[in-house]
Amino acid sequence: MNAILLMLLGLGAMFLGYVFYSKFIAEKIFKLDPNFRTPAHEFNDGVDFVPTNKYVLWGHHFTSVAGAAPIIGPAIAVIWGWVPAFLWVVFGTIFFAGVHDAGAIWASNRNKARSIGALTGDIVGKRSQTLFMIVIFLVLLMVNAVFATAISGLLINFPSSVVPVWGAIFVALIIGQFIFRKWMNLGTVSIIGVIALYALIWAGPSVPIELPQSFLGVSDNAQWILVLFFYAAIASLLPVWVLLQPRDYINGLQLFIGLILVYSAVLISGPELVAPAFNNNTPEGTPSMVPLLFVTIACGAISGFHGLVASGTTSKQLDKETDLRFVGYFGAIGEGSLSLATIIAATAGFATLADWQAVYHSFGQGGVAAFVQGGANILQNGIGLNVDIAQTLLTVMAVLFAGTTMDTGLRLQRYIFQEWGHIYNIKWMEKAAPATLLAVGSCLLLAFGAGGADGAGGLLIWPLFGTTNQLLAGLTLLVITTILVKLGRPMYFTLIPLLFLLVMTIYALLIQLMGFYQKSDWFLFGLDLVVLIAAIWIALESAATLTKLRRERNQA
Repeated sequence: MNAILLMLLGLGAMFLGYVFYSKFIAEKIFKLDPNFRTPAHEFNDGVDFVPTNKYVLWGHHFTSVAGAAPIIGPAIAVIWGWVPAFLWVVFGTIFFAGVHDAGAIWASNRNKARSIGALTGDIVGKRSQTLFMIVIFLVLLMVNAVFATAISGLLINFPSSVVPVWGAIFVALIIGQFIFRKWMNLGTVSIIGVIALYALIWAGPSVPIELPQSFLGVSDNAQWILVLFFYAAIASLLPVWVLLQPRDYINGLQLFIGLILVYSAVLISGPELVAPAFNNNTPEGTPSMVPLLFVTIACGAISGFHGLVASGTTSKQLDKETDLRFVGYFGAIGEGSLSLATIIAATAGFATLADWQAVYHSFGQGGVAAFVQGGANILQNGIGLNVDIAQTLLTVMAVLFAGTTMDTGLRLQRYIFQEWGHIYNIKWMEKAAPATLLAVGSCLLLAFGAGGADGAGGLLIWPLFGTTNQLLAGLTLLVITTILVKLGRPMYFTLIPLLFLLVMTIYALLIQLMGFYQKSDWFLFGLDLVVLIAAIWIALESAATLTKLRRERNQA
């Protein structure tokens, strides 16, 4: 099959989903009110609560949720064939992710921009809140620790990406001042920022930068991890308009230009999908497609991490409530389009089936490397882009998104510690600086305590990211569904995705539990057991809460 047809079907379906389905959800289910006074205006402090132009806010939300995961997940999942991955990305984006992301912003916006974790205690119950906070902490710990490892690996393997990756931070700092202080209109600032960013990408291969393989006994991988967390700690304490918003915005523009280049190259070259539609000869050790497909591809179909961003930072910057349709639902569409591009790059970017099979020789192979390799080949064949420049472009895309996710993730982890300080009356923990130190410390403890001097400890618990992340998405949908029931509005548009995720997550956790037991991996076995108990508990809480609410409404 030609990749052009797959691209047109996927993008066309997601476009129709935004035009029609998101409008129905916004007007009939959430009933968005343009006159509602958002928390960004009510609590405007110039640091976390800042009313923001919807295009800039879309850039923040989109790039914060679109880390490396929408590349890694689909580029691994195509081992089962491109059809299952394609269907889950497209339909998951339209009916799951868009509703989930917009719903999380809506629920938080209507409750003084409180996080989904904080809302759970009031809306569902204190027991669910305790479980929710544990799951949130685990997800953020995994995301921050693992993305730091992923970024450091890319910076080492592709030294040409170092200059554009770090140069983008200085570009963001400058355009942030221009946007916030309104020294120049948004269109002009955007053009200048994009030109500067692509100039850095063009210059990158000419000035590759490599850290010493060992410095004072610290490996280059560990050096980059320490630098990344030092940067993320500072970034998480700065007012959002200084770095977070402009960096996310310019990265969002950069991604869309990158996607336009990739999709244009597909249209021009018309590559064939060399991977099988359904792979009946998967390598030995590859797990069953059901349910693992639905947790391997999380970001790009539906992801619990999105709910943390939506209710943790995005809702604090919402200028008008009606903006959340564009910011939340269209943000999910943007991530779905990235996942679709990843599927095409990882299945049509190889010359032959044998070349593809050489990469996908075991489960877990592919990932960012397949995206960069396959995507660079398509760019070279389609628009004649030099392969080194193409690899740098795609690597920078992956690193910048992983980096912005780290920025937001560490800020959210700081919020979690501050909320715990408020809940348990620990005054010093409610302050930003100590909470940030705790957030960084917990990530470094996992990275170096479990991973040794190389700092790759986050990879130890990464196998549970997919299931834990989808459990978190189920919790977010539970909160949204409960609010809808209380308001007497239709709940099936969130209840069906909730039930599907709970079933698939529990099923996947059971399969993983057996695998860890057979390997005698008692650390992951114990952690899996904790998450499994939480999933079952949440399923029971969901049933009890929704049944009680429906009974009360019927009696009223």
